[in-house]
Formats: sequence, C-alpha cells, structure tokens
Amino acid sequence: MTKERIGFVGVGLMGHGMAGNIVDKGFPLTVVGHRNREPVEDLLARGAAEAHSGRELAERSDIVVLCVTGSPQVEAVINGPEGLAAAGKPLLICDSSTSDPSVTIRLAAELAPKGITLIDTPLGRTPKDAAAGTLDVMVGGAPEVVARARPVLEAFAGRVIPTGPVGSGHTMKLLNNFLSMGYAALYAEALTLGVKAGLTPKTFDSVIRGGRMDCGFYQTFFQWVLERDPNAHKFTLSNALKDMTYLAGFANATSTANPMGAAVRNSYALAAGAGRAQDYVPMLSDVVAELNGVSLTGN
Repeated sequence: MTKERIGFVGVGLMGHGMAGNIVDKGFPLTVVGHRNREPVEDLLARGAAEAHSGRELAERSDIVVLCVTGSPQVEAVINGPEGLAAAGKPLLICDSSTSDPSVTIRLAAELAPKGITLIDTPLGRTPKDAAAGTLDVMVGGAPEVVARARPVLEAFAGRVIPTGPVGSGHTMKLLNNFLSMGYAALYAEALTLGVKAGLTPKTFDSVIRGGRMDCGFYQTFFQWVLERDPNAHKFTLSNALKDMTYLAGFANATSTANPMGAAVRNSYALAAGAGRAQDYVPMLSDVVAELNGVSLTGN
C-alpha cells in the first residue's frame, strides 16, 4: 500500500522528533526550512526533502502537519501569500500547535470550500516523548478524517485520542495545559513558602515523591529544581502564558467564571514581565523565589 505524502511545518523542539518518526517509519516527508538549520539538516540526512514555501510544500504533500507556536502562525502558514492554500489543491491539514479553538473552528469552515480539510491534533507530553514516538495526541475532527490521519499520527504517538468535532482537540489541550501549568504555579509557590519556613526543596521532595501528589509532570519539574537539568521540561514561560491567555479567551466566550485560571495566567504574566519569558516552565520556581527574596539552591 502506497503511503501518503506528508508535509511538515515547524521542526522545532517538538516538531523535530515528530518529523523524524514520520520519515523513519517510511512516509515520504517534505519539510519547510526552519530558522534553526540543525534539525532540518538532520531530517534531510534521514531521507526527507525540503520545500521553500508553504505553497511548494502543499504541492508535494497529501497531508500536512503543523507544529508552530499558535493560531496567528497557523493562519500565516495556511493563508499567507505563499501559504498552503495558495497551492489550490485538496489537502488534509493536521494542526498540532496549541491553538485557539475558536480560530480552529473558523479556519476549518473557511477552508472546506477550497477542498482543504483542517483537523486539530494537539500534543501531550514532552520533546523527549516526541523523539521516542510516545506523544499523546488529542484529535478533533470527523471520524473518517481522523481514520485517514491516524497512521501518520501513530508514527509519533503512543496514544491517539479522538475528542469530538473540530475544535474539541484544541479545547482539551487547553484544559490539559491548565492542569499542568496550574501544578507548576502551585509547586513554585509551595517551594518558596517551604524555604521561608526552613524546609529545603530536597525535604519537600522527600515527602511528595512516591506519594499521592506525585506524577510525571512533578518529576520533570523537580528534575530542574533538584538537579538543575535545563532540558527537564523544554516549554517556555511565554508559551505557557500564551496558552493560559487562550484559556481565558475561551472562558470569556462561554461566560464561564474561572478564578483559578486567572490566577495561573497571572503567575506566567508576572514571570514574563520580569524578563524571564524564554525560561522553561520549571524555572518559574526560581522566579517566584527571587521575587520573594529567597533562593531554592543551596538549601
């Protein structure tokens, strides 16, 4: 059976591992050049081809996977002057970015008359899981379209979870990130309160680890706190703020009171305002500690 031709936009922290699994598992893969040439050159060495515009990528692909920052970038990739839609051909687009669900729904409706089908395929887990092919993928789209996309998604996913119609995957992703970013904000404040009371991060961890409040996210967060491993969880505070801002927009659109969401968002807005936007999420613990005049290291 001939495999569909896959295009990929966004071979960054997550996208490089995803695209690597796609080409390694035998799909004809074309990527659009990235500002960082290292992942592109790696993929080319593994058998991928390179396109120099979204239009060229679309011409050479049946299915295109997007893994960019958010909705503005998705719209630019699709509808820009040399974007995917400019090719004027049928296409299935899988948006693995963390996007605004309302934009996803609108884009899908606008693209359908052009023969372009857009579904949302956002991701759970980390760049390490992307490289290992063990990501979680939440999929919003019609069942027959999800079935078509599934072989590609399974190239880089351990779990593919249909969530309902278009937009539901991105909504579920925002809820997933609300939980994880909320945990990070809680950990950061709890650690600072502990240090104020003379409880070291190591003591804190000795109580939580292995107990009911332990989880995979806690472990990668504390890989930074205790071991100072900068690669423990490579997701920037600016991206966390963007996701929590999308959540706030969703809450406003649905007239839903979300005081916890507002508090979590403000933790990341505070960190970004302090000049730490490009730090990774576990480093929020240091930001909160510093703003309170304490340090988590050497304790």
